[in-house]
Amino acid sequence: MSTLIIWMMGAGLLLINIILRTRILRLEARLKELSRPEDYLAFLRQQAAQKDKVPAIKALRKQYPELSLIEANNLWQQIQ
Repeated sequence: MSTLIIWMMGAGLLLINIILRTRILRLEARLKELSRPEDYLAFLRQQAAQKDKVPAIKALRKQYPELSLIEANNLWQQIQ
């Protein structure tokens, strides 16, 4: 009986995890839709004037956490 309860709890937690994960993915997609690449480029140009590549990309990703490292690097290559 206790094994069944443990399995039920595990299945419930798994379902909650899947639901929350899909919600997070939808919110991240929505955030990317709302944010404009021009904002990223303007911020990165400002940082590039003051800093080297790595600190500028770190500052960009801190300001816009939805950006991946690859996306930030691609933006850096656009301004160079």
